[in-house]
Amino acid sequence: MGMRVLTVVVAAAAGAAVSIAVSRMPIAAAADKPSFKVPRTSWGDPNLEGIWDYRTITPLERRAELGDREYYTDQEIAELEGRAAKRLDEAPDTSVQTGLVHADYLTDPGRHVDESRRTSLIIEPKTGKIPPLTPEAKERQDKAAAARAAAGSVAGGRVDSYLDRPLYERCITRGLPATILPTLYNNNIRIEQSPGYVAIVHEMIHETRVVPLGGSFGHVRSYLGESRGHWEGDTLVVVTTNFNGLAGMTNVGTPGSPQGNTPTTTNMKITERFTRTGESSMDYSIHIEDPEVLTQPWTAGYPMERDPTYKFFEYACHEDNTAVRNYITTSRFERAQAAKEQKK
Repeated sequence: MGMRVLTVVVAAAAGAAVSIAVSRMPIAAAADKPSFKVPRTSWGDPNLEGIWDYRTITPLERRAELGDREYYTDQEIAELEGRAAKRLDEAPDTSVQTGLVHADYLTDPGRHVDESRRTSLIIEPKTGKIPPLTPEAKERQDKAAAARAAAGSVAGGRVDSYLDRPLYERCITRGLPATILPTLYNNNIRIEQSPGYVAIVHEMIHETRVVPLGGSFGHVRSYLGESRGHWEGDTLVVVTTNFNGLAGMTNVGTPGSPQGNTPTTTNMKITERFTRTGESSMDYSIHIEDPEVLTQPWTAGYPMERDPTYKFFEYACHEDNTAVRNYITTSRFERAQAAKEQKK
């Protein structure tokens, strides 16, 4: 990707401490940025159509050892991108490894740090982390963890049915906001537009969100909620409510893992902003509010790059997907072995 910077980063970088920490940060003042006239559709809306790539090795949450530092240094970026290149370019390790969701050579998380040079995709709060949970949400989280631990299964808990496995693992949905956060692979969306509508097609699990422009929210709830969009200048703003709350523990805190650790509720509200900044560049941000489980809202942001050469492949997740069956078999075997040991 080319060197672009999110607008919010330019504003944040005005502080002297940040300027010193990343003295070579390639940030241009807003006045110095070349103007870009966003192209229009035939009916006059800003044109966001195309396949947009948002791969990045920048983590959602800031690593603990970085403390309050918002930006990487040049040396840290070189080390991180060097490891990513080695992982992607060298001959893969095809030996049998345990405890993995996917072997490294089966993933494509990208090879570059986010162009803002931030140490996390989370912009607010300044900690770069998902805010603490409310007491009620923490209790719910602890109960779920205790239930899995009590089951004592490497399959992640007692598994007697496909219903005992998460929706993501069953290839139904990652839910929002997880479905549009960078993860192990399939970090692409395709945007298609028609008068009065915008469709956002996610490569992961081939989910499509059809977003009406304008209108009022209804009463139907779903895993991905109900979205309504509008234009603020050249920015597409998508507000999503009416979540069904059935996704349970989502993958927000641990992208790429079948078992998430952050609960969500039917009162969650998500606001997304898509702003095209160049012929092949777009800034994206997502703001999550869920007062029943989060002590404060949080916001993440990252750039996307349009890639006209990329082709979506069918996400045929259930073709020859034996994972759920293997979880059930393993869980039953372990419990049978444990029962034998108790009889001795």
